[in-house]
Amino acid sequence: MIRIVLRWALSLGVLAALLLWLEPRKIAAQLAELDFVWLLPALLAATVPTLLSAWRWRFTAARLGLRLPARTALGDYYLAGFVNQVLPGGVVGDAWRAQRHASSSGRTGPAWRAVILERASGQLVVVLLAVLALLLHEPWREAIFSGLVDQAGSGRRGLAWGLPLALAVLAYATRRRWQPLLAVLGTDIRRALLARRAWPVQLFSSTLIVLCYLLTFALAGRGLGLELSVPHLMLLALPVLLAMLIPLSVAGWGFREGAAAGVWLFSALPPEQGVAASITYGLIVLLASLPGAWVLVLRPSARA
Repeated sequence: MIRIVLRWALSLGVLAALLLWLEPRKIAAQLAELDFVWLLPALLAATVPTLLSAWRWRFTAARLGLRLPARTALGDYYLAGFVNQVLPGGVVGDAWRAQRHASSSGRTGPAWRAVILERASGQLVVVLLAVLALLLHEPWREAIFSGLVDQAGSGRRGLAWGLPLALAVLAYATRRRWQPLLAVLGTDIRRALLARRAWPVQLFSSTLIVLCYLLTFALAGRGLGLELSVPHLMLLALPVLLAMLIPLSVAGWGFREGAAAGVWLFSALPPEQGVAASITYGLIVLLASLPGAWVLVLRPSARA
């Protein structure tokens, strides 16, 4: 209970610090520009990852010799997504679905490892795409490796040098999350992730899932009237999604907005726009997870 309160406090504290640093009136004015015509396509884009993730979970479980009905997988994934949105850490819902699958299958170890490996598949793709974006996007690459961009202010130079440090902090903060994965290196990882018939499926499905989340962020930004193209907004969203992997907040709140402010500032854009886009994205993803609450109400076994 104390940990839950502390993480809620941390998320709210980071958001409060951002409001003190930036101009709240500009953020509120940007949020007021939201065109709800964009809400439906954004919600659709945020729904697709749940459908694909449930399929990826079934595929991973099958590679480990476990049966997982499609309806059960989808309902449990919606439930896990909703729980992860309202409880700290972002993994409570996944632990819940792993335990239910373990109980129904009678195979605790493989059921838990299927969830761990399925989540790892997606997180590895987020990290890979974010690193590729930092290396291949010319303004970011130049600033990161030289730190001497003539037109950059000192704040942007500081952020440039801070990005590698942020990646190191992310790796350290998530080390406990990866320890169970490292413990099962061997047969299960080869079968579920690295086998010739597994890795293309994992890579394709996980990449598509991440792209859908990036598209959701981009549509949220366009809905706010940001004058940036959808591909540009998707590129800016990559480091923001990376920040959400830090398991110290509630559904990424606070860390996500801080990352968005930094990315926008680093890109010579008003940071208030980035925060507004991040808040809108967070609310859209929360709305897309609400069917999980319905699963909790209708399925008694989900509360067990």
